[in-house]
Amino acid sequence: MTTILSAQAFVSLATMSGRRGRSPLQGAQRRGRELRQQVDALLADSKERGALDPAKRKYLFQRCMELKKSVDENTSVLQNLKKTDEPAPVGNYNQRKEEEEKQLLKLSQQLQKLAAVLSQDNVTKSYTVDGKCQNSPQTEQENEEEEEDEESSGEEDAEEEDDDNDEEEDDDDELEDQPTIKECITVGDFVAQQEGDLTFKKGEVLLILDKKPDGWWMAKNSKGERGLVPKTYLMACNKGVGQEPSEEESEEDIEVVDETADKTEIKKRTDSHWSAVRKAITENNTIDVLATMGAVPAGFRPSTLSQLLEEGNQFQASYFIQPELTPSQLAFKDLVWSPEKDTIQPRLTRVSLILTLWSCKMIPLPGVSIQVLSRHVRLCLFDSNRVLSNIHTVRATWQPKNPKTWTFSPRVTGILPSLLDGDCFIRSNSSSPDIGILFELGITYIRNSTGERGELSCGWAFLKLFDSSGIPVSSKTYELLLNGGTPYERGVEVDPSISRRASSSVFHQMITLKKQPQLLVKLRSLSTRSKGILNLLPETLIGSMCYIHLLIFYRQILSDVLLKDRISMQSADLISNPILATFPKLMEQPDLMDALRSAWAEKESTLKRSEKRDREFLKSVFFLVYHDCVFPLLQSTFLPEHKWADEESEASRWKVIADFLKRNQEKDSALYSLLSSESVHKAFDISEIAYDFLGQARKSSASV
Repeated sequence: MTTILSAQAFVSLATMSGRRGRSPLQGAQRRGRELRQQVDALLADSKERGALDPAKRKYLFQRCMELKKSVDENTSVLQNLKKTDEPAPVGNYNQRKEEEEKQLLKLSQQLQKLAAVLSQDNVTKSYTVDGKCQNSPQTEQENEEEEEDEESSGEEDAEEEDDDNDEEEDDDDELEDQPTIKECITVGDFVAQQEGDLTFKKGEVLLILDKKPDGWWMAKNSKGERGLVPKTYLMACNKGVGQEPSEEESEEDIEVVDETADKTEIKKRTDSHWSAVRKAITENNTIDVLATMGAVPAGFRPSTLSQLLEEGNQFQASYFIQPELTPSQLAFKDLVWSPEKDTIQPRLTRVSLILTLWSCKMIPLPGVSIQVLSRHVRLCLFDSNRVLSNIHTVRATWQPKNPKTWTFSPRVTGILPSLLDGDCFIRSNSSSPDIGILFELGITYIRNSTGERGELSCGWAFLKLFDSSGIPVSSKTYELLLNGGTPYERGVEVDPSISRRASSSVFHQMITLKKQPQLLVKLRSLSTRSKGILNLLPETLIGSMCYIHLLIFYRQILSDVLLKDRISMQSADLISNPILATFPKLMEQPDLMDALRSAWAEKESTLKRSEKRDREFLKSVFFLVYHDCVFPLLQSTFLPEHKWADEESEASRWKVIADFLKRNQEKDSALYSLLSSESVHKAFDISEIAYDFLGQARKSSASV
């Protein structure tokens, strides 16, 4: 009868000893070392040729299960240990305990996989001299089931592509499931990322020396060079001597037949890894590869909001600043003229607020194998099912001495770039009771080994804007704990290792809570003036407060052209207005928006107080500033294409913009640049000056 030692038993044994007692943790560690030695010996026995004998397999299987039970018992004892059980202080107690738990978990997984291999008795068939199979009833039944499975798979092979995708997960673990596999073929080129890695080319045969649980295995090539290689680049090499890999074998299942000294045929069925390799190069599995390599925490995912932005303009601000049509499409829903005020009619909305992004704390660092190009927060209105607004992006800054903390709205010389502005306005008239703000922290990265670019979500948070009674939440600062996974997943941690290191004491739980990734935001109460400004904006929009006055100009010009000055309300002809035709493009090019902000601020500083109170005069001045500033830049061939998180492109664009603004300031207008032979512009297109309001207007709200 096996007795499971408790944590108190370790203490008692230590106390009863005449000499200085060993601590309970040390006792568990010593028992763990003994178990590791026994597991290593068992694995070595399983790799011997005699291990294929049924009797030997049965013995190994029983021994495997006994060891697994012992490992699980020691794990249970270790988990019940407390620091107060120690007879003397132990340094780094929690860290040592956690490391030992990891080692035991690794042993348990190894034994479980070995047991699965040893229990597959149906792959062994003993043949008599006359060729008739003599199997036990149980073996015969299992073989019949296997043959039926193979027949059905052969008949339905063309219809099983979806099932193959499910089996790819098992294929990924096959190299670990079969401890007898020693040689592997590389399925791609790999360049060493750091000291100790092994560089190889596609098609090389590597001898596996040690399989580590982190996905990096020790291997040796034909030249005798040793180093660590990622297991995702390997495929099992199980072919018989003298056989060449065929095209069919690379796509279908392979049967490898071996023969023992007593003429017993051993059939081992292995599945191709090519499907798994193809899956590994897709975006979703790229994250799995990075997580396996330890480059990113397990809770990171491909950015959900970034993918939505790439699908089209339906989640971009340039789409949401366009006027929205009523269901009949005969009038504008959020653009109404006020004859009394001779301007656009303010519109109250259910959600109208100002949000400040303060900082992000304890954001996990990516590994050295990837280079971070941008740290940012994407936010939108969300009801736990659909995205209800445009997706707004704010780039974060960080300091090398504190890389886990992101901040916003840094102090800069001159105007603050709108991309860094943490003050955002949020408007929506959605009646959803579950509406709130979805924050997704993300990084844009490039892999050093492959040059592959991508965007990862480092966690997300959701701030509900109304309570269960429909009352708006308070205007205050909120500390939001970040969740891992995607906004459609629940119960996923950004970095599960933080919780695993936590103990049961309240003090340690408080410390652990402080180590969790957090986002600090503040909902600000609106002044009467702020409410009046926000009510002139579209019903649904999120943007930066630093350019809200420019949006007001755009809305006023839009209402003048569509509601006040249009000769016939039934006319749907193109309207000649360069501002309306091109201004939405600035919403997706923040550096051009900053150029307009800078030019307008400079011009506004020269205006008299009486001129600033004249709305019509201000619109006419804005019209001139726009044509002297960003309109020529939009058509210039010298301005590189806007690319997100591309440092070279951003720097080139800033230089072109700065030179253009400086030249305009010296010449007092853009006329010199427009007429200069040195300036080269794109071929003229009618869309530069013609506004198609019927084609651009929103006909329905965006949804996912």
